[in-house]
Amino acid sequence: MVHRDAVSPQARRKASPHTKRPWLTWKRTLLIIALIAAVAIAWNWSWISGNARLAAAYGAHVGCSCHYIGGRDLDDCEKDFEPGMESVSLSDDPEAKEVTASVPIIASATARYDSASGCRIVSD
Repeated sequence: MVHRDAVSPQARRKASPHTKRPWLTWKRTLLIIALIAAVAIAWNWSWISGNARLAAAYGAHVGCSCHYIGGRDLDDCEKDFEPGMESVSLSDDPEAKEVTASVPIIASATARYDSASGCRIVSD
């Protein structure tokens, strides 16, 4: 016995609002994820920027010491970094005997070599 009031699965799928525009749910989901990420970054910004400044200063000092005191190539000096410092990059200014370490967009620090005192962080 079949009820006339019963709705077929095909009819239910047609009536669903998500079948007409499935991209709408994906856009909403991505928007919610992006908003959550933005709030998390804003909430933790002082911690993130503090660690980035610390990593840049440490990287500049290690890179300067390794390159100008140890005589190693700057690319080889990145092997001396602590785990978690993969985002720190080094650049060299041979004329000023300076090594600059930077965390993209967030922080950078420069260390200068002096034969009398070794490598020291240059303040801005």
